[in-house]
Amino acid sequence: MKRLLSLAIGTATLFAMNTSLFAADLLPGQIDFGSFSPSTGGGEFVEVNLPTSLISLGARLVEKDEPEVAQLLNGIKLVRVNVMSLDEDNRADIQKRAQKIRKDLAAKGWERIVVAQQKDQDVGVYLKMTDKGAVQGLTAVVMDGKEHAVFVNVVGEIKPEQLALLGEKLHLDPLKNIGHAAEKSEHKSKDKAPEKVED
Repeated sequence: MKRLLSLAIGTATLFAMNTSLFAADLLPGQIDFGSFSPSTGGGEFVEVNLPTSLISLGARLVEKDEPEVAQLLNGIKLVRVNVMSLDEDNRADIQKRAQKIRKDLAAKGWERIVVAQQKDQDVGVYLKMTDKGAVQGLTAVVMDGKEHAVFVNVVGEIKPEQLALLGEKLHLDPLKNIGHAAEKSEHKSKDKAPEKVED
């Protein structure tokens, strides 16, 4: 019994150490959303994790035909996308997690650059910038009514208007949709900008 207890404590200690090391090893601009699991109702569940090696491979494949896309991909270090259906079992937990992530982003100095709230959709897009104004990461948290939740983290240099292109090239619909929402929000803010009055 004592041996089993010692083994359990040792395993828990190692797990805690590895977890803290992993958290400390996050790249600038990377967010740890935690782990997600499919809803018990068996709805939609998508998890995509693209490391630098795969993104670089994609950049090399399109370098000749689409140099602009290759340049975009070469600036990216990591892409994580989570999409899940919401039901009675997971809705409250996912909504709480989305609120916590948004609060954490604000507390860590991320700039909220897109807010789109209409009908049941709530889209928030955040940028992590360095002191010199370089982009380190982009995070999007989307609550699509009571049906779906989307969490996106792109680490590296990217502009919000490039999200749709990135989603198209990586065949990730959530990125495309968020990119289009970002473009619309940006156009609206430009249209609302006050005109200069000449003296």
